Order: sequence, then C-alpha cells, then structure tokens
Amino acid sequence: MVNQQPNLENAVVFEQLWQITNELRQKIEARFTLHPDPSTKDLEEYTGIDPDVKGSMKTFSGSEIDWLVHSLLRNSKTGFSIMRLTTWLKPHIAVPHLAFGFSSFGNIIFYIDYVPRNDLLLNLDDLDCYYEPVNQTFLTLQADSRLSPFISKSLHIRLFQSPISLCYTCPPTEDLLALIRTISHEILDRWLGWIDVAEAVPESRQKALFDRDLFIRRSSAERDPGNKMAVQMLGNELTDKLVKALWGGDRSPS
Repeated sequence: MVNQQPNLENAVVFEQLWQITNELRQKIEARFTLHPDPSTKDLEEYTGIDPDVKGSMKTFSGSEIDWLVHSLLRNSKTGFSIMRLTTWLKPHIAVPHLAFGFSSFGNIIFYIDYVPRNDLLLNLDDLDCYYEPVNQTFLTLQADSRLSPFISKSLHIRLFQSPISLCYTCPPTEDLLALIRTISHEILDRWLGWIDVAEAVPESRQKALFDRDLFIRRSSAERDPGNKMAVQMLGNELTDKLVKALWGGDRSPS
C-alpha cells in the first residue's frame, strides 16, 4: 500500500473518509438519544509518542444503544489514518450491531458489516432477514475490478466478520470514495429500518444476549492485531486504555 500512488492528496482522502463517519454518526444521533460517557473524556484528544500522531475517541450510550465508539488515529506526516464507528445495541432487540472502519495509507481499506447477535447456522431467520438483503451488494463488490478483497491474516478477525462483510482495498479516487459513502448510508439506513420494526427480546433471554455481546465486543478489541502497531505509535499505557475504552471496560455505571 505504501508504494501505491494515490490520485488525490492524502489529506483530502482522510477528510472525506472522516466526513463519511460524521455523516453516519449524525444520522444515528438523530434517531437515538445518546449521552457521552465520562470514562473516555480524556481520550477525546490525545497525542502519540511522535507528536505527529494524533487521535480521538468518543464513546456514547443510551436507552437503546449500549456502546457507541467513534474514533480516529492519524499520523499527519506519513498520511496514515484509521477510523471507526461501531454501534452496539442493548439486548432489548436482536438486530445485528453495526460496524464501519476506514483506513488510508496510499490505498483505502474499508470495512462495513452487521455484527451477528446469534449463531447464523442455527438461526436461519436471522440469516434471511439481515444478511440475504446485502448478499447482492456483496457479490457486486466482489465483481468490481476496482476493488480488491482484504483478507485478514488473523483467524479471529475472519471469524468476527459476517458472511456479507464488505472489506476491501481500493485506490483513493473520487468515484470510489463516492461508492463507499453510498454503500455506508445504505447499510445504515437499512439497519435503522430494522430497528423500527424489531420484535422485543423476552426479558428471560436478555441477560444471555447481553453477556454474549459484551464478550464479543471485549475479545474483538483485545485480540485486534492492530494493537501491536498502536503500541509502537502510542506506547503500552495509552494503547491499553484505548483498547479498554473500545469495549467499555472503564465505563460509568448505567
């Protein structure tokens, strides 16, 4: 990726990707009542070992959202950036969680997914309801010669991804940035529609669903192979604090 020559200035690519995450977050905030969690107040702006490395992490929760993370890590000198917007629902409904991740460093990497709430092999209704509608988008992107599937070397990351995970690398061109924006909004709008009509999870099942969600959220944060790179950029202490914030390890009591 470092050797790929972008067609746009890297700062412009970063700004456009970051703007997409802000557009998505604004839609989420328009639908849900969210409150910033004070446990990550000191992470809203931070600096790495190298002063060119800057980051931001903001977390929120609400009556329907258990944990929302909007984060950014960027090295302005090298042009590297990675950002995420992840939304984890409370167990009152079993609609999938929502994940967006974008990175730029020469080429773009984008990851868009619905994180399953159940074992899809045992819950074919979930497969048909939440994943079949995205299958054609998945197949269309697979056939797009401008995109290259990004396959993680991490077994855990591949296990975490759903069958329709949209995870690709591509050149940072205007048309592909527009494609990423369009698909991101389509994925979010469909998710919001599901929430509006979702059936309530019986109270007797909510504790088990909550425990499952928290385990997956924590393990996905702690086992992320990118944490090793973060240590090099930020040091052990700050990296540990950020990883803990991703799953809400220091969050305020509800």
